[in-house]
Amino acid sequence: MPAAKVEPLLPVELGPAKIRYAQGMRAGPWIFATGHLAQDFKHGIDPDVLSLGAPHYGPPKHEKEAARIYDNVAAVLQSVGAGLENVVRVDQYFQTARAVDPYHVVRRQRFGSLVPPSTSIIVQDLLLPHASMEMQAIALHPSAGAQEMLRHRELDGPPTSGYSAALRASSFVFVAGVMASAKPGEAARRGIALSATMPEGSLWKGQPVKLETQYVINEKLKPALALAGCTLEDVVKAQIYLPDVNDVAAFNEVWNQYFAASPAATTIVICADPGLGLADARVEINVIALSKSAGPRKTPVVCQVSPPYRQHVTAVRAGDFLFLSGLMAADGNGILPDAKVDPRQPHFHSGAQAQADAILMRAQAICRAAGTSLDNVVRIQQFHTDLGEFHATYSAWQNALPGRALPISAVEVPRMPVPECSLLMDLWVYAPA
Repeated sequence: MPAAKVEPLLPVELGPAKIRYAQGMRAGPWIFATGHLAQDFKHGIDPDVLSLGAPHYGPPKHEKEAARIYDNVAAVLQSVGAGLENVVRVDQYFQTARAVDPYHVVRRQRFGSLVPPSTSIIVQDLLLPHASMEMQAIALHPSAGAQEMLRHRELDGPPTSGYSAALRASSFVFVAGVMASAKPGEAARRGIALSATMPEGSLWKGQPVKLETQYVINEKLKPALALAGCTLEDVVKAQIYLPDVNDVAAFNEVWNQYFAASPAATTIVICADPGLGLADARVEINVIALSKSAGPRKTPVVCQVSPPYRQHVTAVRAGDFLFLSGLMAADGNGILPDAKVDPRQPHFHSGAQAQADAILMRAQAICRAAGTSLDNVVRIQQFHTDLGEFHATYSAWQNALPGRALPISAVEVPRMPVPECSLLMDLWVYAPA
């Protein structure tokens, strides 16, 4: 078996503080390109993208921005002998919905008709001024075999986007982000399947987030997984996007009905409102499943770290990876005491760094319980309510992993599910058997 070792790809130092950023990570046959903006790694966003003196001369700014991002991602892949044709999943965060369609134009140019499973979400802000999009990509090295696009007329993305419903690569199945959007020929109200909405004019008779979650699971996730011969019990990782923080508990009631017996590592993110592809949508979900032919099944990690929500699991080990559920500096009673800012002495404590320290201490404990180490982290997604806190959290990372170039993304969202928390981390760690 391969050694549990990861390799930073194309590391750079950013800004006066010399933030050490890994443009990519190699972990066995897997390649990760996380947190990609249209930057030239010297000036922030590439000046050629902005063209501030003549912004309307040449292609639209958002298309130039997307093109620079794809150039950067392609460079990461090419550094280890791979290419865009080896990408198995993409995630995009947009600062404005106006950037999405121009981005899709470029994405179709780069991928052609075979766009891998995708999730696109609107957030409040990105890490660099003038940035309107950020991209994450996961690829499987060509030496590890070809991936299989799993297409379905009712589940594939719309023509403007063109992504496949699911994709099988090595031991995993990647399923695109899905909402309760109506399938072709299905009755709908403002794009949402009629069966996932309350009766027209009703103030009650169902909770929208519950109706949509049930529809997404039964009508989108189950059929997409079935394309690869998988079921819900094979799901190892899920990301949930909710525009309304008040929907979290209701969502979890439905989610736990389906996943309590075979839990998946789950991260719940509060996005902009509206923040999904349909203005009225209340939830979007993407998942990763372990193929039935993968050998050892998924293993929930048991340790002293409390899961983020009742009936959730702290982490799942599956295939080559340890997937952690979203981590906040919180437990069932709210924010951890050590992470709180004392209102009587607010300037004598960095709440952001304290939260990051607490999260990383918990992440390391989870890794140890799973037989691996945080040293092998390959994908870091940070969701902040204030990106001004990013540098403090980076300091926490440098304390945990001194000198390490980090495969990190940071985006700003409106709020956290736990009051007083301002940071959520979603981490993948390489942990081959």
